[in-house]
Amino acid sequence: MRKRTVVLVIFAIIGGVLGAAYLPRTWLLFGVKSLLVDNVIVNILLGAIIFLILGAIFAKSFLRLISRVESYLNKQDPMTIIFGSLLTIVGLALALLISQFLFRVPSFLISTIIPWILMILLGYFGFRLGTRLSKIRGEEWRRLFQSRSKKASEEASEKVIDKQVEPNFHHYKILDTNILIDGRIYDLAKTGFLEGTLLVPNFVLYELQYIADSSDSVKRVRGRRGLDILNKLQNEHVMPIEMYEGDFEDIPEVDSKLIALAKQNGGVIVTNDYNLNKVIQFQNVQVLNINSLANALKPRVIPGENLHVMVVKNGTERQQGVAYLDDGTMVVVEDGKYFINKQLDVVVTSAIQTDAGRMIFAKPVHSDRGIEDHQSAQKSTAEKRKKQR
Repeated sequence: MRKRTVVLVIFAIIGGVLGAAYLPRTWLLFGVKSLLVDNVIVNILLGAIIFLILGAIFAKSFLRLISRVESYLNKQDPMTIIFGSLLTIVGLALALLISQFLFRVPSFLISTIIPWILMILLGYFGFRLGTRLSKIRGEEWRRLFQSRSKKASEEASEKVIDKQVEPNFHHYKILDTNILIDGRIYDLAKTGFLEGTLLVPNFVLYELQYIADSSDSVKRVRGRRGLDILNKLQNEHVMPIEMYEGDFEDIPEVDSKLIALAKQNGGVIVTNDYNLNKVIQFQNVQVLNINSLANALKPRVIPGENLHVMVVKNGTERQQGVAYLDDGTMVVVEDGKYFINKQLDVVVTSAIQTDAGRMIFAKPVHSDRGIEDHQSAQKSTAEKRKKQR
């Protein structure tokens, strides 16, 4: 709403200026000579009202255009933006010089319309020429200020490494609210396994602030932890991080906004939300799920391996008990109901991988030992009988 209000104010100001400048000629063209109509105040108000109505109609399209321009500029190299801006100014200045001769012509078309067309065309051509020059000549100009040793090393590296960016590389890693509250993104970024730039949209920041201001103490702590993690990522410069100022006002949900942003700038959504991960799979958007990474890095267990666990609660079937490893993996123990809050040696019988994580099934070691002792006792009694015969 704030951006829409700003756009409407800008449209009203532009309309007022244009009304004061060009409405007198319009009244003269239609033969209106009344001072009640043709005066400065009426011209300003009429121009402002007309452009305010136009702004209300085209505000959404104008905001979408601004967001596209922002995403385009964010992807560009700084040298490209600098050269494009400089030559855009040159093009506008050249158009203004040419228009000085056209302003004196009494024709409305020549003195007004053509100068505007010239400014738009020459400004656009200047920007395109500047971006072209930055890509073609920028690297050569950089080398002029480097020493010979650096030039030689760069030439050698270019010969050895002439590699394009991989097609599956995505520059922006878009963070959602849950991943900031979770906090593991900070540790993951410190390891250096993530490449590119972390992107935090404004609507995610607003949602964090809303959670941090909640009346619920649990939600309030979670929101503040997310803000603390974001501040640590910014202040410690673990990896590049940017804020996305745009918004998708026609989309109400934050998850849908994240998907739209990822489609717009070709980014990857980093999350630990199981439901969001499922939704993204149908949207043709790539996702990095921290939980999937954690599950993939958990140590593998094989049937027959011994574990030392503590049964903490009852299971759901067959007098089972439930224990947990240090990494949070659930261990379902047969007959574990009788060993609640006790340390126990178990042997792994099987392990399965689910979407929610890995589950291990085990049974107490002494149950195997009892069977083996019973079998050995049977063998010894059979041997004694044979000797007696």
